Amino acid sequence: MKDERHAPTVLIVDDEEGLTRLVDQAMRRNGLSTAIAHSGEAAMAWLKDNSADLMLLDLKLSDLHGKELIDHLEAIRCPVPFIIITGQGDERVAVEMMKLGALDYLVKDAEFLQLLPSVVHRSLAQLEIERRLAASEAETIRLEQEILEISEREQRRVGQDLHDGLYQVLAAVAMLAEALKGKLAQKAGREAEVASAISAHAQQAIELARMLSHGLSAVDVEVNGLIHALKVMADNTATLMRIECVFHCDEPILIEDPAKSTHLYRIAQEAINNAIKHGNARRIDVALSKTEERVELKIADDGVGFQPESNSNGGMGLHNMKYRAGTIGARLEIQPTSPRGTEVICTFAPD
Repeated sequence: MKDERHAPTVLIVDDEEGLTRLVDQAMRRNGLSTAIAHSGEAAMAWLKDNSADLMLLDLKLSDLHGKELIDHLEAIRCPVPFIIITGQGDERVAVEMMKLGALDYLVKDAEFLQLLPSVVHRSLAQLEIERRLAASEAETIRLEQEILEISEREQRRVGQDLHDGLYQVLAAVAMLAEALKGKLAQKAGREAEVASAISAHAQQAIELARMLSHGLSAVDVEVNGLIHALKVMADNTATLMRIECVFHCDEPILIEDPAKSTHLYRIAQEAINNAIKHGNARRIDVALSKTEERVELKIADDGVGFQPESNSNGGMGLHNMKYRAGTIGARLEIQPTSPRGTEVICTFAPD
């Protein structure tokens, strides 16, 4: 990060030496650090070893046109924010340079030196705002990624706790109930029926705990793990929620990146949750398909439709789906279907 205590550096690129000295003095009087290059080649040589916060660029240099210098800096991935300074009559060209990224332009007329400091300071202030905004956006992205990672870890932990804790306890209860049922079977009384019912309920609880544990766990790292995970999720949803939930995949689609598989799984999981909670869906179809150009994950339901504003957590689920899609370079679309229902479509380039 740039040290705030250092004055911004302005590189003055102009082959008129007398005017360059005046510009240099004006910049220094306004608390700015300066460097001077009297040609395009000199500017490129200086920028090889130094950096500038802003460049004052004359369009017509002795060795090349100002646009050529800008194109060269773009080509070597060393762009410098710039203001065009030009002679009278070249305003049209200066406007064209504005379209190419110039922050502003000034004509070398009688008011040039008077206007220059305020234009430079305004441009530097704009650049600082953009820098801070970019830093803020980068920090937001980092925090969102961290939240998702924490959420993923917590889901895995809860899933593991379900498997290692509740699942094992229920298994022990089921074993004891089976043993008790066997002992009471000879008495043919009410006690045997109760023991049998306890055993049946314990088995159901074990199955529910297994399904919940699987739903909270990450996708298997094998390249076919996503297909298996989506199939299991659809089957478990149908069992737990007592609705139709079917997974479709006509051919093996291998996702080699475990992180991508996990993001896709969570997108499907969120879409299913929304279809049930907010759309009151009775049938959900989850489909994974592939063409030469793209892979498509589609979750379609027959519900009343999902509106982000109706989400009790303020649309956070939808935001997470979009963020996950963006993380893996995918495109996410949410659209209504006729006569009713919603489609969530996530498309991305194949591995």
